[in-house]
Amino acid sequence: MADKHRINFEPVDIEMEVGEDEYILDAAFRQGIHLMHGCREGRCSACKSFVLDGDVQMDDYSTFACNDAEVDEGHVLLCRSTAYSDCTIELLNFDEDELLSGVPIQNVRTRVVAIEPKTRDIVSLRLRAVEPAGYEFKPGQYSDLHIPGTDEHRSFSMATTASETDHVEFLIKKYPGGKFAGLLDDGIGVGDEIALTGPYGSFTIKDGHVLPLVFIGGGAGMAPLLSLLRHMNETGNSRPVHFYYGARTPEDLFYLEEIRALGSTLTDFVFVACLSESKDPRPMRSIEVEQGNVTDVVGRREADLSRTEVYLCGPPPMVDAALELLAAGGTPHDQIFYDKFTSPAFD
Repeated sequence: MADKHRINFEPVDIEMEVGEDEYILDAAFRQGIHLMHGCREGRCSACKSFVLDGDVQMDDYSTFACNDAEVDEGHVLLCRSTAYSDCTIELLNFDEDELLSGVPIQNVRTRVVAIEPKTRDIVSLRLRAVEPAGYEFKPGQYSDLHIPGTDEHRSFSMATTASETDHVEFLIKKYPGGKFAGLLDDGIGVGDEIALTGPYGSFTIKDGHVLPLVFIGGGAGMAPLLSLLRHMNETGNSRPVHFYYGARTPEDLFYLEEIRALGSTLTDFVFVACLSESKDPRPMRSIEVEQGNVTDVVGRREADLSRTEVYLCGPPPMVDAALELLAAGGTPHDQIFYDKFTSPAFD
């Protein structure tokens, strides 16, 4: 049995146990402590923290997320860090309201109830929880779906909310060579079982916050944003919402009627389809359309992003471009929320 140690997190004064056979972030999940995180692969820096005392070693991480100088100073990525003694760790990025109110990680056996193409490369996968019979999560979070017959998994955001007890929907973009997405054409069918682990992520609407919301999405990034819209509709949330969705052509748009219907119940709701490749100037029925990349359209239309909370989900280049736009516009870091899936987790 692996040796156990105690971790004390500052400045929140939370203590937990961790084994030498698990990463610190995984130990927190196991004990219901909701530390900030993103990719969980040592690639994004969302869980970056500072070791005040103790022996912590880190493996298999990107120096883009934690560079050599930071490592020398004592910075670590909790998703790739193992403790070999009792430690005191300073959390650099945390949400005090969520630290002890996160949904516990669950291992769920599910069954496929529907596979439905939405566009030429986006597929709706609907799963029903079998054992246990339900799956608890917060709107905007994501899950690991395990690739049948392997030890691998891929991460996908839920498009539904937990109030939908009949199924959980995932919107999956098909990429050439994608190990999971490729099975949706030939390999996974209705009635098959898929193991699910989750929920993960902090891409959730924050209780008590009042700033207007700006959603920026692209591709399968529609999923968590749709989940948030559905949740706001269910709860009567009155915060203004502007939703910008980037696609190449009109054929790459989907769920437009539901978005329009949800928007009719929300405050100051605007939905703009941003088409990067279409040159057809004709408007589309019931929605606004602008030409150009989604971040360019947001930059043209949003006068003061510093006074908004911004939710981003889409391909990594889109997220990077949006973060540059927000930095230039002075949006505070704690008003920006995103889950940036890194390859191969995005397929």
